Amino acid sequence: MANFTISLCNFPFIFLLSSSYFLTLTLAAEPISSSEPKPLNNSSGNPNPNFDSEIFLLGDAALAGGGSYVNITRPSVSSSGLLLRRKPFKFIYGNLSSPASFSTEFAFSMTPGGGDGLLLVFAPGDLGSRLSGKGPFGINGEDRFLGIEFDTEMNGDMNDLNANHIGVDVGSFVSLAVGNVSELNLVLNSGEKLKCWIDYDASSKRLEIRLGKVDESRPYNPITAYGIDLSGMWRDEDVYVGISSSNSNGNSSQISSVYSWNFRLRNVPKSMHSLPVNPRVYLDGHGKSLSMDKRGVCPLTVLAGMIFVTGCGALVAFVVLFLSAIIISRHTEFPAELPAKPVDFRYEKIDVVVEKDANGVKK
Repeated sequence: MANFTISLCNFPFIFLLSSSYFLTLTLAAEPISSSEPKPLNNSSGNPNPNFDSEIFLLGDAALAGGGSYVNITRPSVSSSGLLLRRKPFKFIYGNLSSPASFSTEFAFSMTPGGGDGLLLVFAPGDLGSRLSGKGPFGINGEDRFLGIEFDTEMNGDMNDLNANHIGVDVGSFVSLAVGNVSELNLVLNSGEKLKCWIDYDASSKRLEIRLGKVDESRPYNPITAYGIDLSGMWRDEDVYVGISSSNSNGNSSQISSVYSWNFRLRNVPKSMHSLPVNPRVYLDGHGKSLSMDKRGVCPLTVLAGMIFVTGCGALVAFVVLFLSAIIISRHTEFPAELPAKPVDFRYEKIDVVVEKDANGVKK
């Protein structure tokens, strides 16, 4: 009986331990972010005009320079951070004929120090849970993500061109398209402020990346481009976008900084755009650039050209005839008309005398 009483007295304690155990299992099964997101404009009364209002800071990302810019990483080993746009977007909003396109631009710098570099990443679901501090750029490289990497390391297994390149990653960190930054006479981790422009056109399914100095205008030609159907990849799922960086090497001390970041969406019907962003080239199904000269001649294009030429010819002929008529009418002389006056007629009476001879014959 005593033992039974002790068991009853200990039952609440045993139940509390059991509840805590199952609660721990439940929390561990969900994604755990490295830290709670912090609003970028939280520490100052006036929002930073260089950043969108929906941007939050995760991990080691922190404001610097009096709140004017963000340091994503610290100059220490295993430092990682993320600028996260907390407002998701969809590439398809119900109407399948008008998928979303986007344009984004940001200014950044990376100091020397052997870090991973910088990554602009798109992914469905909780992007913050992918910030683990391990792996390239501090992001878990799972399936169904798009990354534009600004890589300062040379890794042959990842299809890296050199330690100064931009790559397009889809579903893994093996780059499918690579641009050589050295050809622009730029160095990603020189500490110099650079600016990147990234555009995705849904009608041509083309992604273009441009890079230049922060005080220069937008370049005409992209450093690299890739053909991809993002609306087919994610359809109507909520997609998040962020900028991440990490120092995963044993001797890393690189500081990755972002000075401005703006992200814009646009929905344009397909009927308004039938050619890529660059009308001189288009992409095949594997993302390769092909010249438009190799495309077949469209009969409708030929017919439209003939109608246009015929219309122009008829217009020119009409103008020539009209001007000729004006010139001729100015130089033609017409005879003067005499005024009509009454005319007097005079009538005279003439007498005719007929004489006859003795025989009665008229003379």
